[in-house]
Amino acid sequence: MHHAGRTCWRRFAAVLIPGIAASAALAIAMAQGALAASFFISGQRFQVTADTLTIRGFSLYGTVDVPKKGSPVPVLVVGARHATIRGLCQSVVVEVPVLGPQTFKLTGGNERPAKATSMFIDATSESVGQANFRGVDIGVAQGAITKGPVNPGDRDSRFFDPNGVGQQAVSATLTNVRVTAVAVSAGTFNIPGLHEQVMQGRHACF
Repeated sequence: MHHAGRTCWRRFAAVLIPGIAASAALAIAMAQGALAASFFISGQRFQVTADTLTIRGFSLYGTVDVPKKGSPVPVLVVGARHATIRGLCQSVVVEVPVLGPQTFKLTGGNERPAKATSMFIDATSESVGQANFRGVDIGVAQGAITKGPVNPGDRDSRFFDPNGVGQQAVSATLTNVRVTAVAVSAGTFNIPGLHEQVMQGRHACF
């Protein structure tokens, strides 16, 4: 019986832990203070939501992320030199044999906002309830973006088109933000009131 229990846990860990480790970029950034500018993605989609995302130095451009295994993933990158986040939630749902779906959820920045520098969200879809921009340029060439950051790893990628269409702004305030992402990285990430949990079933941020 003990052996069977151990086998079940190993199976659980083998499926769940890589999903958590690959997608919990916010927690890693907070713990280590910085992430590599370029890394292989897991390909696992996860959800990120924010009540309010305020950015100084905003950029938006397209590129392609490369997974460790599988097909490349086209993404829209939201860049921020400085970001303030209220009501942060990040979740990933992992299908575990026998146990069924498990949700890893990270929340924080409720009483005091989370703050990040040099943050990049590699999104496959994004919706915003209201977007207010100051000093905005729509249609700027990706290689000419200066008001917001471009991830050095992206700029050096063969998938980055310097002549592609981008967007930049001196500042942006986004409310009711819902993002499906494959990667998040930040130079620094400070998350007051950080809470992490694993829950049985599907309890995604949206």
